[in-house]
Amino acid sequence: MVQISGITPSGHVQLGNHLGALRRWAAEGRPDDLYFVSDLHAMTTAHNPAKLRALATEQLAVLVATGIAPERVFVQSDIAKELGALTWILESTCTYGEAARMIQFKEKSKGQAGVRLSLLTYPVLMAADILLQGASKVPVGEDQRQHVELTRVLARRFNTTYGEVFTVPEATLPPAGARVRDLAEPTRKMSKSAHDSAGVVFVLDDADQVRRKIRKARTDGGSVPAYAPETRPGIANLLDILSACTGGDPAELAEEYPSYGVLKDAVADAVIEELRPVRERTMELLADTAELERVRKAGAVRAAERGEHRLSSALRLIGAG
Repeated sequence: MVQISGITPSGHVQLGNHLGALRRWAAEGRPDDLYFVSDLHAMTTAHNPAKLRALATEQLAVLVATGIAPERVFVQSDIAKELGALTWILESTCTYGEAARMIQFKEKSKGQAGVRLSLLTYPVLMAADILLQGASKVPVGEDQRQHVELTRVLARRFNTTYGEVFTVPEATLPPAGARVRDLAEPTRKMSKSAHDSAGVVFVLDDADQVRRKIRKARTDGGSVPAYAPETRPGIANLLDILSACTGGDPAELAEEYPSYGVLKDAVADAVIEELRPVRERTMELLADTAELERVRKAGAVRAAERGEHRLSSALRLIGAG
């Protein structure tokens, strides 16, 4: 069984990414699983090319620094030729109606002028990501489940029409991860692409930055900490973060701290220690450009080689090879 997961360089990797996904990939990944930086996915809206390139490099370093084996990582655009060819094959298998029905396209294009065609066809590129590598399991959140279902439809249609080439993947819900909310606005998820980063802790923030952001975290009514996500989301968020870093139960942790200030200091200490080795290793990798480039090139070669026979078979069967 092969699983594949990606992270899009729409911003710097943040605490929620680390606690909810990256450290799980490092701990639970199997030898054939793949993790990639989906930089092509970041091009469905206007972007700065230099910033995108820098963020992709940074995210690759973070993946390795988190503990994911270097042989399991790659950058999506490094196999753009293979993905481009397969995406075209799959677009020639997909109907306009199927692409236009995607909920994310409907929501993101609503009321927008100059919507890019790539926003419509991006789920087909995602299908190419999955099918090229022969992935059988795709851990995704609910917002991506529909895209995996489209991937299944296209794989079956191609296999039925032209011949068996593609594994039909299954979407799986990843294990429940840390519930990390924005520190300044705990009613929304912490996001690496947030316009206001005051409530976002980034993996590469130094200790002073982490402590300052957590000390400024929004708190709720009441005189002492209590775990009540529905009525006191700010304190609940801090307790969830502390729980994810230390392994304690958030409701029980609330009873250990007599005041908001003491709790915030404990959360800051835990987050700083959780991120410290990742930050230090990431900075080492970013400084050692030769080593990071070696990892990146090797990852591209492996990803291309793993998908080569599927792409060549698909081209031949569709009459283009």
